[in-house]
Amino acid sequence: MKINVTINNKRMDLEVNCDEFLVDTLRKYGYLSVKKGCDTGSCGLCTVWLDEKPVLSCSTLSVRAKGKNITTIEGVQEEANEFAQFLVKEGAEQCGFCSPGFIMTVLAMKEELKNPTEEDIIHYLTGNLCRCTGYVGQLRAVKKYMGVE
Repeated sequence: MKINVTINNKRMDLEVNCDEFLVDTLRKYGYLSVKKGCDTGSCGLCTVWLDEKPVLSCSTLSVRAKGKNITTIEGVQEEANEFAQFLVKEGAEQCGFCSPGFIMTVLAMKEELKNPTEEDIIHYLTGNLCRCTGYVGQLRAVKKYMGVE
């Protein structure tokens, strides 16, 4: 079936199967920053925005995106680069496999939460798994990026 979507401000017609997940569709159309990790909605690697809200693309059927705006990390490069500098300054960058999904979640959190506490940040980021770190550096970077000291 054919669906029309807007990906990173570009209108597109996509050919999808009725049981196809958004992560597979996006990767099929060249959006390789959208990673496949657990395929169970548990790790956050596949996070994209659907109408400006973070969703797990491995558990979202592509047909649910019909007529909607999809944003991948390619669509928010300036903001992603800005946050990445905070990660680097805190020594929190690691292998980078989880970074696109993690960054998409952090950018969404910055839009959604105003003056969050550390507990708010930790709660919002629950579900973003990283196998390289203990999250301490990442949490420091997120707090500084969010203006929480």
